[in-house]
Amino acid sequence: PKTSIFTISSVLSALSTDGEVVENWSGTHSASPSAYFQPETPAAVQRVVDLMGAARRRLRVVGSALSPNGMGLSDDGMLNMAFCAGVVSVDAERRQVTVQAGARVKEVVEALRPHGLTLQNYASIAEQQIGGFVQVGAHGTGAAVPPVDEQVVRLRLHTPALGALELSEASNPRLFRLAKVGLGALGVVSEVTLQCVPAHKLLQTTFVETRAGVQKRHAELLQHKHMRYMWIPHTDTVVVVTLDDAPDGMAPPPQPDEAAATKELRELLLAKDEGASAADAAAMNFAQLRDALIALDPLSKPHIIEVNRAEAAFWAKAGGQRIDWSDALLGFECGGQQWVSEVAFPCGTRAAPNGNDLAYMAELLEMVEASDLPAPAPIEQRWSARSRAPMSPAHSEGDDDIHSWVGIIMYLPDEATRGAITKRFWEYNGMCRERLWSKFGAHQHWAKIELPDDAAAAAAVRRRLAERFPVDAFNRARRTLDPHNILANDLVDSLLGDPREEAYAKRGG
Repeated sequence: PKTSIFTISSVLSALSTDGEVVENWSGTHSASPSAYFQPETPAAVQRVVDLMGAARRRLRVVGSALSPNGMGLSDDGMLNMAFCAGVVSVDAERRQVTVQAGARVKEVVEALRPHGLTLQNYASIAEQQIGGFVQVGAHGTGAAVPPVDEQVVRLRLHTPALGALELSEASNPRLFRLAKVGLGALGVVSEVTLQCVPAHKLLQTTFVETRAGVQKRHAELLQHKHMRYMWIPHTDTVVVVTLDDAPDGMAPPPQPDEAAATKELRELLLAKDEGASAADAAAMNFAQLRDALIALDPLSKPHIIEVNRAEAAFWAKAGGQRIDWSDALLGFECGGQQWVSEVAFPCGTRAAPNGNDLAYMAELLEMVEASDLPAPAPIEQRWSARSRAPMSPAHSEGDDDIHSWVGIIMYLPDEATRGAITKRFWEYNGMCRERLWSKFGAHQHWAKIELPDDAAAAAAVRRRLAERFPVDAFNRARRTLDPHNILANDLVDSLLGDPREEAYAKRGG
Protein backbone atom coordinates (compact mmCIF):
# COMPACT_ATOMS: atom_id res chain seq x y z
CA PRO A 1 0.00 0.00 0.00
CA LYS A 2 1.08 3.57 -0.68
CA THR A 3 0.63 4.70 2.91
CA SER A 4 2.56 5.23 6.10
CA ILE A 5 2.65 2.14 8.31
CA PHE A 6 2.33 2.03 12.08
CA THR A 7 3.67 -1.16 13.65
CA ILE A 8 2.54 -1.99 17.18
CA SER A 9 5.83 -0.67 18.53
CA SER A 10 4.97 2.76 17.15
CA VAL A 11 3.15 5.43 19.08
CA LEU A 12 -0.38 4.21 18.50
CA SER A 13 -1.98 7.55 19.24
CA ALA A 14 -0.33 9.05 16.16
CA LEU A 15 -3.10 8.42 13.67
CA SER A 16 -1.97 10.35 10.60
CA THR A 17 -0.95 8.90 7.23
CA ASP A 18 -0.65 12.24 5.42
CA GLY A 19 -3.48 11.55 2.98
CA GLU A 20 -1.80 8.55 1.37
CA VAL A 21 -4.02 6.16 -0.59
CA VAL A 22 -4.49 2.39 -0.44
CA GLU A 23 -5.97 0.88 -3.61
CA ASN A 24 -7.28 -2.55 -4.46
CA TRP A 25 -5.55 -4.51 -7.22
CA SER A 26 -7.73 -3.26 -10.08
CA GLY A 27 -7.68 0.33 -8.88
CA THR A 28 -11.48 0.38 -8.74
CA HIS A 29 -11.66 1.24 -5.03
CA SER A 30 -9.38 3.18 -2.73
CA ALA A 31 -9.18 4.56 0.79
CA SER A 32 -7.08 7.10 2.69
CA PRO A 33 -6.79 5.51 6.14
CA SER A 34 -5.94 7.69 9.10
CA ALA A 35 -4.00 4.77 10.56
CA TYR A 36 -2.48 1.66 9.05
CA PHE A 37 -1.37 -1.02 11.51
CA GLN A 38 0.82 -4.04 10.82
CA PRO A 39 1.08 -5.91 14.14
CA GLU A 40 3.80 -8.50 14.48
CA THR A 41 2.19 -10.98 16.91
CA PRO A 42 -1.34 -12.17 17.78
CA ALA A 43 -1.00 -10.35 21.11
CA ALA A 44 -0.28 -7.16 19.21
CA VAL A 45 -3.34 -7.76 17.05
CA GLN A 46 -5.48 -7.85 20.17
CA ARG A 47 -3.80 -4.72 21.47
CA VAL A 48 -4.67 -2.82 18.28
CA VAL A 49 -8.26 -4.10 18.43
CA ASP A 50 -8.53 -3.01 22.07
CA LEU A 51 -7.02 0.39 21.33
CA MET A 52 -9.34 1.15 18.47
CA GLY A 53 -12.33 -0.27 20.33
CA ALA A 54 -11.69 1.98 23.31
CA ALA A 55 -11.36 4.96 20.98
CA ARG A 56 -14.54 3.94 19.08
CA ARG A 57 -12.48 4.14 15.90
CA ARG A 58 -13.10 1.94 12.89
CA LEU A 59 -10.56 -0.77 12.09
CA ARG A 60 -10.91 -2.74 8.89
CA VAL A 61 -8.78 -5.80 8.17
CA VAL A 62 -7.16 -5.86 4.73
CA GLY A 63 -5.09 -8.63 3.19
CA SER A 64 -3.52 -8.33 -0.23
CA ALA A 65 -6.24 -5.84 -1.32
CA LEU A 66 -7.28 -8.18 -4.11
CA SER A 67 -11.03 -7.97 -3.47
CA PRO A 68 -12.59 -6.25 -6.49
CA ASN A 69 -15.07 -4.37 -4.32
CA GLY A 70 -12.60 -3.03 -1.76
CA MET A 71 -14.12 -5.16 1.02
CA GLY A 72 -11.11 -4.52 3.26
CA LEU A 73 -10.74 -0.77 2.77
CA SER A 74 -11.57 2.03 5.20
CA ASP A 75 -10.83 5.74 5.51
CA ASP A 76 -10.38 5.31 9.25
CA GLY A 77 -8.12 2.54 10.59
CA MET A 78 -6.83 -0.42 8.61
CA LEU A 79 -4.96 -3.47 9.86
CA ASN A 80 -2.84 -5.73 7.66
CA MET A 81 -1.62 -9.13 8.87
CA ALA A 82 1.44 -9.12 6.59
CA PHE A 83 3.83 -9.30 9.56
CA CYS A 84 1.84 -12.17 11.14
CA ALA A 85 2.62 -14.53 8.31
CA GLY A 86 4.33 -17.55 9.82
CA VAL A 87 3.62 -21.24 9.41
CA VAL A 88 3.10 -22.24 13.04
CA SER A 89 3.08 -26.02 12.69
CA VAL A 90 2.46 -28.92 10.31
CA ASP A 91 0.77 -32.05 11.69
CA ALA A 92 1.65 -34.61 9.03
CA GLU A 93 -0.32 -37.39 10.74
CA ARG A 94 -3.57 -35.41 10.80
CA ARG A 95 -2.71 -33.68 7.53
CA GLN A 96 -3.25 -30.27 9.07
CA VAL A 97 -1.34 -27.02 8.97
CA THR A 98 -1.63 -24.09 11.36
CA VAL A 99 -0.68 -20.74 9.87
CA GLN A 100 -0.91 -17.09 10.80
CA ALA A 101 -3.55 -15.24 8.82
CA GLY A 102 -1.07 -13.05 6.95
CA ALA A 103 0.66 -16.00 5.27
CA ARG A 104 0.07 -16.00 1.53
CA VAL A 105 -1.41 -19.05 -0.15
CA LYS A 106 1.75 -19.67 -2.19
CA GLU A 107 3.90 -19.54 0.97
CA VAL A 108 1.71 -22.10 2.72
CA VAL A 109 1.93 -24.39 -0.30
CA GLU A 110 5.73 -24.25 -0.24
CA ALA A 111 5.81 -24.96 3.51
CA LEU A 112 3.62 -28.03 2.99
CA ARG A 113 5.64 -29.41 0.09
CA PRO A 114 8.38 -31.10 2.19
CA HIS A 115 5.65 -32.90 4.15
CA GLY A 116 3.99 -34.31 1.04
CA LEU A 117 0.86 -32.22 1.64
CA THR A 118 -1.02 -29.46 -0.13
CA LEU A 119 -4.28 -27.52 0.13
CA GLN A 120 -7.41 -29.17 -1.23
CA ASN A 121 -8.56 -26.14 -3.13
CA TYR A 122 -7.29 -22.87 -4.57
CA ALA A 123 -8.74 -19.71 -5.97
CA SER A 124 -7.21 -18.35 -9.18
CA ILE A 125 -4.61 -16.15 -7.44
CA ALA A 126 -1.95 -17.44 -5.01
CA GLU A 127 -1.11 -13.97 -3.63
CA GLN A 128 -4.07 -13.97 -1.23
CA GLN A 129 -3.43 -13.89 2.49
CA ILE A 130 -4.99 -16.89 4.22
CA GLY A 131 -7.21 -14.69 6.39
CA GLY A 132 -8.82 -12.99 3.41
CA PHE A 133 -8.82 -16.24 1.41
CA VAL A 134 -11.14 -17.73 4.02
CA GLN A 135 -13.16 -14.74 5.25
CA VAL A 136 -14.73 -13.86 1.87
CA GLY A 137 -15.59 -17.46 0.96
CA ALA A 138 -13.07 -18.00 -1.86
CA HIS A 139 -13.48 -21.07 -4.05
CA GLY A 140 -11.85 -22.98 -6.85
CA THR A 141 -13.65 -25.39 -9.12
CA GLY A 142 -14.86 -28.97 -8.91
CA ALA A 143 -18.35 -30.25 -8.23
CA ALA A 144 -17.02 -32.49 -5.47
CA VAL A 145 -14.68 -29.84 -4.03
CA PRO A 146 -16.07 -27.36 -1.48
CA PRO A 147 -15.12 -23.69 -1.07
CA VAL A 148 -11.97 -23.02 0.93
CA ASP A 149 -13.82 -22.29 4.20
CA GLU A 150 -14.58 -26.03 4.43
CA GLN A 151 -10.84 -26.62 4.91
CA VAL A 152 -10.86 -24.58 8.14
CA VAL A 153 -10.86 -26.76 11.28
CA ARG A 154 -9.93 -24.06 13.80
CA LEU A 155 -9.43 -20.31 13.91
CA ARG A 156 -8.38 -17.66 16.41
CA LEU A 157 -10.59 -14.57 16.37
CA HIS A 158 -9.68 -11.26 18.07
CA THR A 159 -12.74 -9.29 19.14
CA PRO A 160 -13.27 -5.88 20.75
CA ALA A 161 -15.64 -7.17 23.44
CA LEU A 162 -14.53 -10.73 24.27
CA GLY A 163 -10.85 -10.69 23.44
CA ALA A 164 -9.24 -13.62 21.65
CA LEU A 165 -11.46 -16.62 20.96
CA GLU A 166 -10.47 -20.12 19.86
CA LEU A 167 -13.21 -21.50 17.62
CA SER A 168 -13.76 -24.96 16.17
CA GLU A 169 -16.46 -27.60 15.82
CA ALA A 170 -15.59 -28.64 19.39
CA SER A 171 -15.51 -25.11 20.78
CA ASN A 172 -18.51 -22.88 20.04
CA PRO A 173 -19.42 -24.61 16.75
CA ARG A 174 -22.27 -22.23 15.86
CA LEU A 175 -20.05 -19.15 16.06
CA PHE A 176 -17.24 -21.07 14.36
CA ARG A 177 -19.37 -21.77 11.29
CA LEU A 178 -20.60 -18.18 11.21
CA ALA A 179 -17.07 -16.78 11.57
CA LYS A 180 -15.51 -18.97 8.88
CA VAL A 181 -17.00 -16.59 6.29
CA GLY A 182 -17.13 -13.64 8.66
CA LEU A 183 -16.15 -10.84 6.24
CA GLY A 184 -13.76 -9.50 8.89
CA ALA A 185 -16.79 -8.11 10.72
CA LEU A 186 -16.87 -10.54 13.67
CA GLY A 187 -13.24 -10.21 14.62
CA VAL A 188 -9.70 -10.18 13.29
CA VAL A 189 -8.53 -13.67 12.36
CA SER A 190 -4.91 -14.15 13.39
CA GLU A 191 -4.44 -17.90 13.09
CA VAL A 192 -6.08 -20.68 11.07
CA THR A 193 -5.74 -24.46 11.09
CA LEU A 194 -6.47 -25.96 7.67
CA GLN A 195 -7.19 -29.53 6.65
CA CYS A 196 -4.79 -30.58 3.91
CA VAL A 197 -4.63 -33.40 1.38
CA PRO A 198 -1.68 -35.41 0.06
CA ALA A 199 0.32 -33.51 -2.53
CA HIS A 200 -0.65 -34.73 -5.99
CA LYS A 201 -0.10 -34.09 -9.64
CA LEU A 202 -2.98 -33.38 -12.00
CA LEU A 203 -3.52 -34.05 -15.66
CA GLN A 204 -5.08 -30.95 -17.21
CA THR A 205 -6.95 -31.32 -20.50
CA THR A 206 -8.04 -28.23 -22.43
CA PHE A 207 -10.28 -28.42 -25.49
CA VAL A 208 -13.06 -26.53 -27.20
CA GLU A 209 -16.68 -27.55 -27.53
CA THR A 210 -19.72 -26.03 -29.16
CA ARG A 211 -22.60 -24.84 -27.03
CA ALA A 212 -24.65 -27.82 -28.20
CA GLY A 213 -21.73 -30.12 -27.43
CA VAL A 214 -21.54 -28.83 -23.87
CA GLN A 215 -25.26 -29.46 -23.45
CA LYS A 216 -24.80 -33.10 -24.49
CA ARG A 217 -21.68 -33.75 -22.39
CA HIS A 218 -22.31 -31.62 -19.32
CA ALA A 219 -23.31 -34.38 -16.87
CA GLU A 220 -20.23 -36.35 -17.93
CA LEU A 221 -17.91 -33.34 -17.62
CA LEU A 222 -19.12 -32.60 -14.08
CA GLN A 223 -17.62 -35.92 -12.97
CA HIS A 224 -14.08 -34.63 -13.42
CA LYS A 225 -12.26 -33.74 -10.22
CA HIS A 226 -11.96 -30.11 -11.34
CA MET A 227 -13.68 -28.57 -14.35
CA ARG A 228 -14.48 -25.12 -15.70
CA TYR A 229 -15.94 -23.56 -18.82
CA MET A 230 -14.88 -20.34 -20.51
CA TRP A 231 -17.74 -19.13 -22.71
CA ILE A 232 -16.75 -16.76 -25.53
CA PRO A 233 -19.62 -14.40 -26.43
CA HIS A 234 -20.55 -14.03 -30.11
CA THR A 235 -18.92 -17.37 -30.97
CA ASP A 236 -19.99 -20.98 -30.68
CA THR A 237 -16.84 -21.75 -28.71
CA VAL A 238 -16.79 -22.98 -25.15
CA VAL A 239 -13.34 -23.66 -23.73
CA VAL A 240 -13.44 -26.70 -21.42
CA VAL A 241 -10.69 -27.31 -18.86
CA THR A 242 -10.73 -30.57 -16.89
CA LEU A 243 -8.27 -31.74 -14.25
CA ASP A 244 -7.93 -35.19 -12.74
CA ASP A 245 -5.28 -37.11 -10.83
CA ALA A 246 -2.39 -37.78 -13.20
CA PRO A 247 -1.71 -41.44 -13.99
CA ASP A 248 1.49 -42.74 -12.40
CA GLY A 249 4.43 -42.66 -14.75
CA MET A 250 2.67 -40.74 -17.51
CA ALA A 251 5.17 -38.91 -19.68
CA PRO A 252 4.74 -35.15 -20.02
CA PRO A 253 2.45 -34.50 -23.02
CA PRO A 254 3.73 -32.36 -25.91
CA GLN A 255 2.80 -28.71 -25.59
CA PRO A 256 0.98 -26.66 -28.25
CA ASP A 257 2.90 -24.21 -30.40
CA GLU A 258 1.91 -20.84 -28.89
CA ALA A 259 3.21 -18.94 -31.91
CA ALA A 260 0.85 -20.90 -34.16
CA ALA A 261 -2.00 -20.60 -31.68
CA THR A 262 -1.72 -16.80 -31.39
CA LYS A 263 -1.58 -16.24 -35.16
CA GLU A 264 -5.09 -14.74 -35.48
CA LEU A 265 -4.56 -12.50 -32.45
CA ARG A 266 -1.25 -11.19 -33.83
CA GLU A 267 -2.71 -10.60 -37.27
CA LEU A 268 -5.66 -8.72 -35.80
CA LEU A 269 -3.35 -6.55 -33.71
CA LEU A 270 -1.20 -5.68 -36.71
CA ALA A 271 -4.28 -4.89 -38.79
CA LYS A 272 -5.84 -2.69 -36.11
CA ASP A 273 -2.82 -0.95 -34.60
CA GLU A 274 -0.65 1.00 -37.02
CA GLY A 275 1.99 1.43 -34.34
CA ALA A 276 2.40 -2.28 -33.67
CA SER A 277 5.34 -4.13 -35.21
CA ALA A 278 5.51 -7.81 -36.13
CA ALA A 279 8.47 -8.21 -33.76
CA ASP A 280 6.57 -6.69 -30.85
CA ALA A 281 3.51 -8.85 -31.55
CA ALA A 282 5.65 -11.98 -31.81
CA ALA A 283 7.09 -11.29 -28.34
CA MET A 284 3.64 -11.14 -26.71
CA ASN A 285 1.85 -14.08 -25.14
CA PHE A 286 -1.88 -14.78 -25.43
CA ALA A 287 -2.94 -12.64 -22.45
CA GLN A 288 -0.78 -9.71 -23.56
CA LEU A 289 -2.17 -9.85 -27.09
CA ARG A 290 -5.75 -9.95 -25.84
CA ASP A 291 -5.13 -7.04 -23.48
CA ALA A 292 -3.47 -4.98 -26.23
CA LEU A 293 -6.34 -5.66 -28.64
CA ILE A 294 -9.06 -4.79 -26.16
CA ALA A 295 -7.22 -1.57 -25.25
CA LEU A 296 -7.52 -0.34 -28.84
CA ASP A 297 -11.31 0.12 -28.64
CA PRO A 298 -12.77 -1.40 -25.45
CA LEU A 299 -16.19 0.23 -25.82
CA SER A 300 -16.87 -0.88 -29.40
CA LYS A 301 -19.06 -3.98 -29.64
CA PRO A 302 -17.94 -4.81 -33.22
CA HIS A 303 -14.29 -4.56 -32.18
CA ILE A 304 -14.78 -6.75 -29.10
CA ILE A 305 -16.58 -9.33 -31.24
CA GLU A 306 -13.52 -9.46 -33.52
CA VAL A 307 -11.25 -9.93 -30.50
CA ASN A 308 -13.49 -12.66 -29.10
CA ARG A 309 -13.42 -14.51 -32.42
CA ALA A 310 -9.63 -14.30 -32.57
CA GLU A 311 -9.53 -15.63 -28.99
CA ALA A 312 -11.77 -18.54 -30.01
CA ALA A 313 -9.31 -19.33 -32.82
CA PHE A 314 -6.48 -19.30 -30.27
CA TRP A 315 -8.19 -21.82 -28.01
CA ALA A 316 -8.98 -24.11 -30.95
CA LYS A 317 -5.21 -24.48 -31.45
CA ALA A 318 -4.03 -24.14 -27.84
CA GLY A 319 -5.78 -27.19 -26.49
CA GLY A 320 -3.90 -30.16 -25.18
CA GLN A 321 -2.71 -31.62 -21.94
CA ARG A 322 -0.34 -30.68 -19.11
CA ILE A 323 0.89 -32.53 -16.04
CA ASP A 324 1.98 -30.60 -12.96
CA TRP A 325 1.41 -30.27 -9.24
CA SER A 326 -2.12 -29.25 -8.32
CA ASP A 327 -1.12 -25.81 -7.05
CA ALA A 328 0.56 -25.03 -10.38
CA LEU A 329 -2.51 -25.93 -12.45
CA LEU A 330 -5.47 -24.76 -10.37
CA GLY A 331 -4.45 -21.10 -10.60
CA PHE A 332 -4.73 -19.37 -13.96
CA GLU A 333 -4.16 -16.12 -15.86
CA CYS A 334 -6.86 -13.58 -14.98
CA GLY A 335 -5.80 -10.80 -17.34
CA GLY A 336 -5.20 -7.17 -16.46
CA GLN A 337 -7.14 -4.76 -14.28
CA GLN A 338 -10.84 -5.32 -14.61
CA TRP A 339 -14.34 -4.95 -13.25
CA VAL A 340 -15.71 -8.33 -12.27
CA SER A 341 -18.94 -9.67 -10.83
CA GLU A 342 -19.42 -13.29 -9.82
CA VAL A 343 -22.48 -15.12 -8.56
CA ALA A 344 -23.17 -18.56 -7.11
CA PHE A 345 -26.42 -20.47 -7.41
CA PRO A 346 -27.62 -24.03 -6.71
CA CYS A 347 -27.81 -26.48 -9.61
CA GLY A 348 -28.82 -29.83 -8.15
CA THR A 349 -26.31 -32.51 -7.26
CA ARG A 350 -23.27 -33.88 -9.04
CA ALA A 351 -25.11 -37.13 -9.73
CA ALA A 352 -28.31 -35.33 -10.78
CA PRO A 353 -27.65 -31.78 -12.04
CA ASN A 354 -30.93 -29.92 -12.55
CA GLY A 355 -29.79 -27.99 -15.62
CA ASN A 356 -29.95 -24.53 -14.02
CA ASP A 357 -26.24 -23.96 -14.60
CA LEU A 358 -26.55 -24.30 -18.38
CA ALA A 359 -29.94 -22.54 -18.47
CA TYR A 360 -28.37 -19.56 -16.70
CA MET A 361 -25.60 -19.41 -19.28
CA ALA A 362 -27.99 -19.73 -22.21
CA GLU A 363 -30.05 -16.78 -20.96
CA LEU A 364 -26.97 -14.73 -20.09
CA LEU A 365 -25.41 -15.21 -23.53
CA GLU A 366 -28.69 -14.48 -25.31
CA MET A 367 -29.10 -11.30 -23.27
CA VAL A 368 -25.53 -10.11 -23.87
CA GLU A 369 -25.48 -10.87 -27.57
CA ALA A 370 -28.81 -9.10 -28.16
CA SER A 371 -27.61 -5.98 -26.32
CA ASP A 372 -25.14 -3.31 -27.39
CA LEU A 373 -22.71 -4.28 -24.62
CA PRO A 374 -19.05 -4.75 -25.64
CA ALA A 375 -18.77 -7.97 -23.60
CA PRO A 376 -15.28 -9.50 -23.72
CA ALA A 377 -14.32 -13.11 -23.16
CA PRO A 378 -14.36 -15.11 -21.11
CA ILE A 379 -17.54 -15.53 -19.15
CA GLU A 380 -16.16 -18.05 -16.72
CA GLN A 381 -18.22 -20.82 -15.14
CA ARG A 382 -17.05 -22.98 -12.27
CA TRP A 383 -18.62 -25.32 -9.72
CA SER A 384 -18.20 -26.20 -6.06
CA ALA A 385 -19.69 -28.55 -3.54
CA ARG A 386 -21.75 -26.99 -0.78
CA SER A 387 -20.38 -25.07 2.21
CA ARG A 388 -21.61 -25.46 5.79
CA ALA A 389 -20.70 -21.84 6.58
CA PRO A 390 -24.06 -19.99 6.74
CA MET A 391 -22.62 -16.82 5.17
CA SER A 392 -21.15 -18.61 2.16
CA PRO A 393 -22.96 -18.05 -1.16
CA ALA A 394 -22.59 -21.82 -1.63
CA HIS A 395 -24.20 -22.70 1.70
CA SER A 396 -26.87 -25.39 1.61
CA GLU A 397 -28.09 -28.25 3.77
CA GLY A 398 -27.81 -31.15 1.32
CA ASP A 399 -24.51 -33.02 1.55
CA ASP A 400 -24.49 -33.66 -2.20
CA ASP A 401 -25.62 -30.19 -3.32
CA ILE A 402 -23.52 -28.38 -5.90
CA HIS A 403 -23.37 -24.72 -6.87
CA SER A 404 -22.29 -23.02 -10.05
CA TRP A 405 -20.22 -19.82 -10.03
CA VAL A 406 -20.42 -17.49 -13.05
CA GLY A 407 -18.18 -14.46 -13.49
CA ILE A 408 -18.54 -11.58 -15.94
CA ILE A 409 -15.76 -9.06 -16.64
CA MET A 410 -14.81 -5.89 -18.42
CA TYR A 411 -11.13 -5.01 -18.69
CA LEU A 412 -9.77 -1.59 -17.68
CA PRO A 413 -6.86 -0.94 -20.06
CA ASP A 414 -6.21 2.75 -19.31
CA GLU A 415 -7.33 5.78 -17.33
CA ALA A 416 -8.85 7.50 -20.37
CA THR A 417 -11.60 4.90 -20.80
CA ARG A 418 -11.99 3.74 -17.20
CA GLY A 419 -15.01 5.90 -16.43
CA ALA A 420 -16.89 4.94 -19.59
CA ILE A 421 -16.10 1.23 -19.16
CA THR A 422 -17.26 1.42 -15.56
CA LYS A 423 -20.60 2.83 -16.70
CA ARG A 424 -21.05 0.03 -19.25
CA PHE A 425 -20.06 -2.61 -16.72
CA TRP A 426 -22.73 -1.41 -14.29
CA GLU A 427 -25.26 -1.75 -17.10
CA TYR A 428 -23.98 -5.31 -17.71
CA ASN A 429 -24.14 -6.19 -14.02
CA GLY A 430 -27.53 -4.51 -13.64
CA MET A 431 -29.00 -6.55 -16.49
CA CYS A 432 -27.82 -9.74 -14.82
CA ARG A 433 -29.20 -8.64 -11.46
CA GLU A 434 -32.61 -7.72 -12.86
CA ARG A 435 -33.13 -10.60 -15.28
CA LEU A 436 -31.22 -13.57 -13.87
CA TRP A 437 -30.30 -13.47 -10.21
CA SER A 438 -33.72 -13.81 -8.60
CA LYS A 439 -34.85 -16.33 -11.21
CA PHE A 440 -31.93 -18.66 -10.51
CA GLY A 441 -31.37 -17.88 -6.82
CA ALA A 442 -27.97 -16.36 -7.57
CA HIS A 443 -25.99 -14.32 -5.04
CA GLN A 444 -22.74 -12.45 -5.50
CA HIS A 445 -19.35 -13.45 -4.16
CA TRP A 446 -18.73 -11.32 -1.06
CA ALA A 447 -15.47 -9.94 -2.50
CA LYS A 448 -17.29 -8.85 -5.66
CA ILE A 449 -20.63 -7.53 -4.45
CA GLU A 450 -21.41 -3.86 -5.05
CA LEU A 451 -24.46 -1.93 -3.90
CA PRO A 452 -26.29 -0.19 -6.79
CA ASP A 453 -26.58 3.61 -6.70
CA ASP A 454 -30.32 3.42 -7.35
CA ALA A 455 -32.10 3.40 -3.99
CA ALA A 456 -34.81 0.93 -5.02
CA ALA A 457 -32.29 -1.48 -6.52
CA ALA A 458 -30.10 -1.19 -3.41
CA ALA A 459 -33.08 -1.93 -1.15
CA ALA A 460 -33.87 -4.98 -3.29
CA VAL A 461 -30.29 -6.24 -2.87
CA ARG A 462 -30.53 -5.89 0.91
CA ARG A 463 -33.87 -7.72 0.96
CA ARG A 464 -32.47 -10.59 -1.07
CA LEU A 465 -29.43 -10.85 1.21
CA ALA A 466 -31.69 -11.00 4.27
CA GLU A 467 -33.73 -13.76 2.62
CA ARG A 468 -30.66 -15.81 1.63
CA PHE A 469 -28.33 -15.37 4.59
CA PRO A 470 -28.84 -15.41 8.40
CA VAL A 471 -28.33 -11.66 8.59
CA ASP A 472 -30.13 -11.32 11.94
CA ALA A 473 -27.96 -14.01 13.53
CA PHE A 474 -24.85 -12.49 11.98
CA ASN A 475 -25.71 -9.06 13.34
CA ARG A 476 -26.49 -10.47 16.79
CA ALA A 477 -23.00 -11.96 16.77
CA ARG A 478 -21.59 -8.60 15.67
CA ARG A 479 -23.34 -6.86 18.56
CA THR A 480 -21.93 -9.39 21.04
CA LEU A 481 -18.38 -9.39 19.72
CA ASP A 482 -18.15 -5.81 18.47
CA PRO A 483 -20.81 -3.75 20.27
CA HIS A 484 -19.53 -0.42 18.89
CA ASN A 485 -19.29 -1.73 15.31
CA ILE A 486 -15.66 -0.77 14.77
CA LEU A 487 -14.78 -3.75 12.54
CA ALA A 488 -17.08 -3.06 9.60
CA ASN A 489 -16.92 -0.45 6.88
CA ASP A 490 -19.58 1.38 4.89
CA LEU A 491 -19.94 -1.49 2.40
CA VAL A 492 -20.57 -4.11 5.09
CA ASP A 493 -23.04 -1.85 6.91
CA SER A 494 -24.84 -0.90 3.72
CA LEU A 495 -25.32 -4.57 2.84
CA LEU A 496 -26.08 -6.06 6.25
CA GLY A 497 -27.14 -3.11 8.40
CA ASP A 498 -25.59 -1.47 11.44
CA PRO A 499 -25.68 -4.09 14.22
CA ARG A 500 -25.81 -1.65 17.12
CA GLU A 501 -29.16 -2.21 18.77
CA GLU A 502 -30.64 1.26 18.43
CA ALA A 503 -29.51 1.76 14.83
CA TYR A 504 -30.42 -1.77 13.86
CA ALA A 505 -33.88 -1.50 15.43
CA LYS A 506 -34.54 1.59 13.32
CA ARG A 507 -33.85 -0.51 10.22
CA GLY A 508 -36.43 -3.05 11.30
CA GLY A 509 -33.94 -5.68 12.56
